[in-house]
Amino acid sequence: MNKVFSSAAEAVADIPNDAVLMAGGFGLCGIPETLIAALVQAGPTGLTFISNNAGVDDFGLGLLLQTRQIKKMISSYVGENKTFERQYLDGELEVELTPQGTLAERIRAGGAGIPAFYTPTGVGTLVAEGKETREFDGRTFVMERALTADFAFVKAWKADTHGNLVFRKTARNFNPTMAMAARVTIAEVEELVQPGELDPDHVHTSGIFVQRVIQGVNYEKRIERRTVQEG
Repeated sequence: MNKVFSSAAEAVADIPNDAVLMAGGFGLCGIPETLIAALVQAGPTGLTFISNNAGVDDFGLGLLLQTRQIKKMISSYVGENKTFERQYLDGELEVELTPQGTLAERIRAGGAGIPAFYTPTGVGTLVAEGKETREFDGRTFVMERALTADFAFVKAWKADTHGNLVFRKTARNFNPTMAMAARVTIAEVEELVQPGELDPDHVHTSGIFVQRVIQGVNYEKRIERRTVQEG
């Protein structure tokens, strides 16, 4: 089955108001920048985004925050976005901060059909408030619910037209697990090939988890915070 859409705009056209979405990547590495930009233009509002971070002010999910299309963020690290900070402090944005490892496992569990799990991370802190705790072998654990989404935006290096995906290096963070945890997964890729051209041993995400594919162009691949050392 050919899953390739002609454009990012076409691929996101049916995303409604109040949808729950996941966006892969780590910092600004491996983020679905083409799909995010298309969603800004499409204009749905009241969105909940599950993402490790919230982009920066003028890039990534920061673009959707600027247009106030996001009402809630479920994230781990949000420290590079002043728009995010301002909207949160003004009560315009709901935020659910989650430890990074817990966030990754909540998404993985959602993709695996596991409704909840226990972790020691966050016990005795604000993270555990209002959540069930249990003791195992004399140690306290807090129960965390799995995360799923209506749509997942993922960024891959290469894909075939059937939706089999190959990621590169840091871009594998969150993208493969999110692809498994959404009802509709939309993948944007740098290189598109025909079925049979990918080595099956190199495929990270099977096409069974991917419903739509678009080919992106002119990737910026920004660095979140550039540091240099004098020679």
